[in-house]
Amino acid sequence: MLLGIDIGTSASKGVLADHRGRVLRRAERAHRVSMPRPGWFEHDAETVWWADFRAIARELGAAGQPIEALAVSGIGPCLLPADDGGQPLRPAILYGVDTRAGLEIAELTDELGADTVLERSGSPLTSQAVGPKLRWLARHEPQVWKDTRMLLMASSFLVHRLTGRYVLDHQSASQCVPMYDLVACDWARDWADSVAPGLPLPELAWPAEIVGHLTARAAAETGLPAGLPVTTGTIDAWAEAAGIGAREPGDTMIMYGTTLFLTQVLTAPRPHPGLWTTRGTRPGTFTSAAGMATSGAVTEWLRTLVGGEFGDLGDAASAVPPGSRGLLVLPYFAGERTPLFDPNARGVIAGLTLTHARAELYRAVLEGIGYGVRHNLEAMADAGGAAARLIAVGGGTRGGLWTRIVSDITGLPQQLPAETIGAALGDARLAAEALGLPTADWNPIVETVEPDPAHTAQYDRYYRHYRTLYESTRATAHFLAAEQHRTS
Repeated sequence: MLLGIDIGTSASKGVLADHRGRVLRRAERAHRVSMPRPGWFEHDAETVWWADFRAIARELGAAGQPIEALAVSGIGPCLLPADDGGQPLRPAILYGVDTRAGLEIAELTDELGADTVLERSGSPLTSQAVGPKLRWLARHEPQVWKDTRMLLMASSFLVHRLTGRYVLDHQSASQCVPMYDLVACDWARDWADSVAPGLPLPELAWPAEIVGHLTARAAAETGLPAGLPVTTGTIDAWAEAAGIGAREPGDTMIMYGTTLFLTQVLTAPRPHPGLWTTRGTRPGTFTSAAGMATSGAVTEWLRTLVGGEFGDLGDAASAVPPGSRGLLVLPYFAGERTPLFDPNARGVIAGLTLTHARAELYRAVLEGIGYGVRHNLEAMADAGGAAARLIAVGGGTRGGLWTRIVSDITGLPQQLPAETIGAALGDARLAAEALGLPTADWNPIVETVEPDPAHTAQYDRYYRHYRTLYESTRATAHFLAAEQHRTS
């Protein structure tokens, strides 16, 4: 058996898979994100990451099947400062949804130059970047910074806890902008010394490399066998892409989760000011990446607000025509990441009348996120990386409505693999690759969602207004965001 465990934003999942990629056992643990202030998103590494991992490992390990290797993944890029023994010094600061380091982003952009950062690091300095958050930590929590000896993310925290190794994969490291040189494939040590002076940086390895073995102490805590090979692991979206076999140039994954993420395989870096360009999960590969700050988070917000279950809401929204009878939603309920990079963007529901009900609202939210997908795919095409194949994964693929809407809006077909919730399966696949096992037949495509040309024509009209609605409401959104911060 191969064991894969993934730490997500709102839940952690694990699978046991055999050599053919068949999932034989699953486990899941839900958890919450802490939001102590507007724009702050945090996880407690002990009570979320480590507790979830131990519970899932014990549940899956209880099956009694011999486990040959383990790989882990998790949300990222994150900042978990730890002491020299790997003990967390504060809750982890999460990925691009955490927007606390706006001042530090502006400072570093001025110091290093926006064009220079984009050329060397592949991505602009945004809320997704780890470097500004390190500077924020040094400025606002000097005692924590004084004691910080390790920069950990969800995957590397688990690897250190399991093996004692302080190591990070190249893909995750390439999102520590501006501290990684994308072309040199190594830390940009001059910039790292400027951003985080004195901080020891982790060793670098590739996600499918075995970097250590389970210690006796970790075995006692997890119930897994001592000496179990452990790979480097990576960030969840890239593990998910590995799990569906997105390897060829132009292969593009859409991950429908709490947030929405897209990755596209490249053979050479194509920096774009509205996207992230990163290292891939294998040597010699790169990815163009995009992410929306909210996706399933907005649908859950609406479901909680209006009541009911997702299945019932989806059934009702399916009966509503494209355009939601004249509703248009900007899904920027937590700011927006790519391609706007505007943490002060805010959600907008335009066109509401007394005749609209929850079915129209729910469909309009799904459509708003679909317009965001199209916006990001257009940015990827503008960078020279048009999607050759679109593969959909994540909880949002259930039921079929959301994927049909996105295909109609983009005019592109989406392939659905047999396993659509697969970061943990991607981890198991990385573990298999680390052992030299063949994985070409893992997780085959079983369905294709085709766009309806008539619906695409209808959505073209709405999409034009989606793009202009943000521009026309941006000043108001920024005023309201400032008020929210002032009164929090």
